[in-house]
Amino acid sequence: MSEYLIDKRQVRRAFSRAAADYDATAVLQREVCTRMLERLEYIKLQPARILDAGSGTGWGGRQLAEKYPAAQLVSLDIAIGMLQNARSRAGWWQKLFGSTRQMPLCADVEALPLASGSVEMIWSNLAVQWCNDLPATFVELNRVLKVDGLLMFSTFGPDTLRELRQAFAGVDGHNHLNRFADMHDMGDMLVAAGFAEPVMDMEYFTLTYEDVRGVLHDLKAIGANNATAGRAQGLMGKQAWARLLENYEKLRRDGKLPATYEVVYGHAWKPKPKNLADGRAIIKTDFRIK
Repeated sequence: MSEYLIDKRQVRRAFSRAAADYDATAVLQREVCTRMLERLEYIKLQPARILDAGSGTGWGGRQLAEKYPAAQLVSLDIAIGMLQNARSRAGWWQKLFGSTRQMPLCADVEALPLASGSVEMIWSNLAVQWCNDLPATFVELNRVLKVDGLLMFSTFGPDTLRELRQAFAGVDGHNHLNRFADMHDMGDMLVAAGFAEPVMDMEYFTLTYEDVRGVLHDLKAIGANNATAGRAQGLMGKQAWARLLENYEKLRRDGKLPATYEVVYGHAWKPKPKNLADGRAIIKTDFRIK
């Protein structure tokens, strides 16, 4: 078993516990979501149904509902606590009568309980980094998307938390951080999954902290705990903690400790199929008999 294999049970527990205070700490997540929303201004699409894959507390979903008021929104998250928190923010009429326009769904994005070709747009803000098999996840997202439908997502790249990764080096024999896919590799994965015209780009964000505890506190507050198979099962020892502090202090700049995030953005379309279900090729003809 790979040391980087993500324990989904741990992910569910961590995000459910973090749900109540998530929005107060998730500054980066909201900023990335806002920038994704700005990108939608250049895309002409009026989806009838949107899948918000990794909906969290529903902040992004509420923005999507405002932008596409006629669309049905499927808010999917692996953590029931996140969905419950999102429901608590809904209006009294929605709680009492329910809503046909917003449907919460507790499930894993790697195994979507949705029919093939059932949504026109898939939106996913900083969620697919929790998938163990990203190529297969893109195949699954392609499956539920209608032809000419749009996938838009953000995730983290390999430079994410590079300072913390460097500080943990040599501290002990355990894995302390997730592994993140490269932007160019993700573009190749999208094409292999059947998507067309993938557009990939990235940008860096750097948050600053007074001390290492602040960095780790924020990660825990948003549920981004280490959930890999190679993680330590107990608390860090005093010597290991002291070494971590010493290593990170070497990276202090202008009186602050930096925490860098490489944010990768991607979007792609589901093209018309080139083959029939039985494997026969579809050949387009355009001729007229005069």
